[in-house]
Amino acid sequence: MKMMMIMMCVLLLGAQLLLSGLALASPTIPNNFFFYHDYLKGNGNKEIHFRGVKLHVDSAQPSVFAVRGGNATMPCRFWYEPELSSPRQVRIKWSWLPAAGGQQTDVLVTIGLRCRSFGHFRGRVQLRQEFPGDAALVMTDLLLNDTGRYHCEVVDGLEDRSTSVDLELQGVVFPYQHPGGHYHLSFLGAQQTCEQQDSTLATFTQLFQAWKEGLHWCNAGWLADGTVQYPITRPRVPCGGHGLAPGVRSYGRRHQHLHRYDVFCFSSSLRGSVYYLQPSHKMNLTEAQQACQEDGAEVAKVGQLYAAWKLTGLDSCEAGWLADGSVRYPITRPRRNCGPSEPGVRSFGFPPPQHKHGVYCYKSGDE
Repeated sequence: MKMMMIMMCVLLLGAQLLLSGLALASPTIPNNFFFYHDYLKGNGNKEIHFRGVKLHVDSAQPSVFAVRGGNATMPCRFWYEPELSSPRQVRIKWSWLPAAGGQQTDVLVTIGLRCRSFGHFRGRVQLRQEFPGDAALVMTDLLLNDTGRYHCEVVDGLEDRSTSVDLELQGVVFPYQHPGGHYHLSFLGAQQTCEQQDSTLATFTQLFQAWKEGLHWCNAGWLADGTVQYPITRPRVPCGGHGLAPGVRSYGRRHQHLHRYDVFCFSSSLRGSVYYLQPSHKMNLTEAQQACQEDGAEVAKVGQLYAAWKLTGLDSCEAGWLADGSVRYPITRPRRNCGPSEPGVRSFGFPPPQHKHGVYCYKSGDE
């Protein structure tokens, strides 16, 4: 028993001396060291560290404005402090959070010369890379649903820094109701209706901007986030009462299948042109469709007429058929016998298809 206790003491003493020797041999690493794992090159241990080096990522602007069909560049750059003597290969990842809400999805990932894009962004995005540290995202052929927040993330080993940029499309918000009257559309029906009119569901940001520009509409409509709201510039009894200040009134989120409302749609620039086809005589809806076809065009959609009015200044005091069976006309210069004193797209609703009117045609830029 005595011999075993002596052996245990010897072993403990040897272990203590070994640990002390390792402690003396090991270098002391300051807390301000940053460690990077070089996935493509690296040294023998695939680990490089710098004393006091810090990774920075920033964007030159918080928001980028563009139009449908155009291009946009979301700025993002990264740099080190202090500056490194030689460039390093990093992982750059762009992701997107839709303006309508939902999950964040990947847009593009690059590591060195390797690059991959995802989903409906495939083939439309690339990094600019005009100077060292340039991680700007270049997007082409913008779609109406590309709006939202874009997240630029730069990863160098254990260091991860990021910044965000909002993409907003310039366009026009317009209210739309079902041909059967007010409050006939479920949320899904509202989505489909806007798509049929060459537009998409408006976001709250787009509706709020339209309200600031003077949009006044007393009927509640769906927005892209599933809420139901309406913009009021002139309070009155049927629209919340005189006691409420002007603003965008909200019903909050509603049941997307059970509840029925109108909808606010958003349209942006056109790839063609909308024009009033000057007829020799007024036409019913079928004759109007034939007249546009004979002119190498098609009957314009409501979103196309609004875009032409807002973005190209289309002005005509002549009422004409549109593709949904409604009759409307755009006024940018209010004048006598052309409706109210404010600019806008006037509507005669959905008259019987046998009624006689002119027609607004749309001819794409490819034709």
